[in-house]
Parts: sequence; C-alpha cells; structure tokens
Amino acid sequence: MKLAATKPWAEIVGGVDIDPAKIGKDLGALTRARALRGRLVWGSLEELLAHARPQLIFHTSVSKFRDAFVQLEPIARRGISVVSSCEELLFPALCEPELAAKLDRVCKKAGARVVGAGVNPGFVMDLLPVFLTGVSREVRAIHVQRVVNASTRRVPLQKKIGSGLSPVEFRRRFKQGKAGHAGLKESLALLAHCLGWTAKNIVETGDAVVSDHRIRTQFLEVKKGQTCGLHQYAQATVNGKVRLTLDLKMYLDAPNPHDAVQVEGDPPLDVVINGGVAGDQATVAALVNTAYRLLNAPAGLLLMTDLPVPRIA
Repeated sequence: MKLAATKPWAEIVGGVDIDPAKIGKDLGALTRARALRGRLVWGSLEELLAHARPQLIFHTSVSKFRDAFVQLEPIARRGISVVSSCEELLFPALCEPELAAKLDRVCKKAGARVVGAGVNPGFVMDLLPVFLTGVSREVRAIHVQRVVNASTRRVPLQKKIGSGLSPVEFRRRFKQGKAGHAGLKESLALLAHCLGWTAKNIVETGDAVVSDHRIRTQFLEVKKGQTCGLHQYAQATVNGKVRLTLDLKMYLDAPNPHDAVQVEGDPPLDVVINGGVAGDQATVAALVNTAYRLLNAPAGLLLMTDLPVPRIA
C-alpha cells in the first residue's frame, strides 16, 4: 500500500482484511503514510465495493491456487484485475488446469486480468532465466541456484522454512505441504513453457538444514541440532534428459547469499547476483510494478511472460 501510494498513476481507495484489529481502521494510521489518510480497511470485498470501484486489487493472502480461486473469482467476475502473490498462480495450469481454465473464462467475459507475480516465484528462478535466453541461439539446459540468508527476512518466512523444528518434524510437515517454499515446480513449468519444451517427471525434494550452533534472530531462537532452514530442489526431464534444475537453499545465517543462473547453450551464460535479490522489499516492488503493465494487457488469466519486460513503473 505504501509503495503504491507513492506512484502518480495509482490512487488507493481502500483495503480488505479479515483481521478484526484492522477492520474499520484508517490506512494512513496503520501504515503511517500520509497519502493513505481517509482510506479505510473493510472486512470484505462487498463492503469495499459499496464505497469504491477499484480497477485493480493487490492480492496477498494464500499460496495454493485452489484456495486463491475462491477469493479471485468474485473479484474477476466484477471486471476487477488482480496482481497476486499466490505462488501457484505463477503457472496455475500445472496443478489446477480446470480451475485455471475456469478463471480464464471468467476474466475474459468480464474484461479482467489476473496474474501471479513476485520475486521467487515470479522473477529470480523463472523470469530472469527466460529473459537471459533472449540472446541465445540454442538452449540445451538451464540451471538456477538461490541461496538466501533467512535471518534477514520476515518472521512468517523464518517459520515457513521450519526454524526451530526438529529435522524429523520439518520433514513430516514438508511431506504434508505445510512447510517449505511454494512455487518451485511452477517456476520449472514456466521455464519449460517459454522454451517450448514438454517437461516430464518433474521431481521436487526438500530436507532440513540443521543448525550446528545456536542462532538468535530478531524474531526467534534456534538451538544446535534444530532445523534452521531448508534445502529444496526441483528438476524436470525433457526428451529423457534432465535439462532444468532449480536449487534453493534458504536458512538462517546462510553465508554468501546469491542468485545464479547458468544457460547451457550458444552462447553459454553464467550470471551471478551477489547478495541475491532481497525478497521482502523486492516482492512488494514486483507486485506494484506489475500492476501498471497488467492494466494494459488483454483480459484473461495471464502469465508473467505474457506481459511486457518487467521494469520499474
């Protein structure tokens, strides 16, 4: 909200939240942003629409597309476009092809546009590698690595990667889909889609990174022997060969954070972002910067690669 309010092309008309402590409050008071004074937080979409008619909504609530669909469909049906941080929305047809097709029909009928955006998924391990192939004569394989020092990140992420859990408990939760990074398989699917490859045998694994010393962050404490993060890996086979790999290490006090992309092809490319892309700040920017481009796109459930080249709006 605060970043969007600084943009000359955006006028914030209100917010929606299920938190009783926020409903009815002034956005200016909640965010300490003078530009948001007089805009209120409503308890439902219907209450907001009774007072304002937005062209676009920033949706930041869930990771699973099936959960997001219930929230997005009523918005799209009213002709309102959406930029969402829902990880599976990066490539929703992978896990929920029928729901994706249904939402696309709703969008086209009502003139709405919906897209999933972010940093990862949404940029580092998918959109950036796709962009780099723009100078390729041939691509044989793409490999991406991301190392994140989670000590610098917000508390929900530190908990999501299992900080403080026993390794056994983390593995149990990861297997149930209750821990770990969401969207890695969707990033693979987007890469394959953009390369025109039919990806088969998409495999994803995840394991705990176990702390070898006591760690204290701003939000929590992890003892030696407890989980301090995760190592998650995904790969896709194309024509019988592993041609796409994504390797994510996200844990507390991780040394040498960075993002790296290798494009095996002609010419070969090996790109490293030292320090990595700062997830929390950059995710906000990714959502806001996508909004401007989305409103000029055709109606439908879109992919980030359907929009013009990402840039600051």
